[in-house]
Amino acid sequence: MDAVEDRAGIQLNRRTFVGGSVALGGAIAASAAVAGSDRTAHDPGDSHTTVVRAQINGEQREIAVDNRTSLLDMLRERAGLPGTKKGCDQGACGACTVLVDGRRINSCLTLAVMHDGAHITTIEGLAEGGKLHPLQQAFIDEDAFQCGYCTSGQIMSALGCIAEGHTGSAAQIRESMSGNICRCGRTPTSSMPCRAWHEQTSPCTSSTTAKPPTSSRRYGPVRAALGTSPAGPPSST
Repeated sequence: MDAVEDRAGIQLNRRTFVGGSVALGGAIAASAAVAGSDRTAHDPGDSHTTVVRAQINGEQREIAVDNRTSLLDMLRERAGLPGTKKGCDQGACGACTVLVDGRRINSCLTLAVMHDGAHITTIEGLAEGGKLHPLQQAFIDEDAFQCGYCTSGQIMSALGCIAEGHTGSAAQIRESMSGNICRCGRTPTSSMPCRAWHEQTSPCTSSTTAKPPTSSRRYGPVRAALGTSPAGPPSST
């Protein structure tokens, strides 16, 4: 290509044009990088972290977390409470159930920063003075678990079920706890302690209260925790 002279007297050909373009592009990229590093230098180091202040199992805690951290990960990895289990991490199995301000939630589906100032209860906060919570004991008495991985979520969900008043019948308990899955196949027995403990502690329940009929121990732990664990053949699982 022949050189072309413009009005300013600069000769342009293919080589000088390409070289100039590359140099200009490099200068623009370098300036952008410098500007970005300058912004980083002026950003506070904790711009993506938040201190969550919450009462966890009756103890006031202050925990610094990444803003993207789930409540489940905060409890397990930052608060030192591994009793809350990570199962599916999609809110489908219920193994991560905890109580927040008295209501049960799947802790894997909510961000920790959303619960600043909340009252959080995990499975570690139920026993007192080395003595199991009656619902925990009911799960043992009713043989309501197998490997135990999902049991903490089952127990916390059962507490929520009772607090919400969903213990009128075996079917209602089953429906209320349907979000908690036992992969060992013990899901049918997991609701039995709930009703048992509830009926033991309910002011409306007496020794003469008629006990709902059942054909098996499917809801024994719930019923055991409520005080009316039905007799019946042992579970086949």
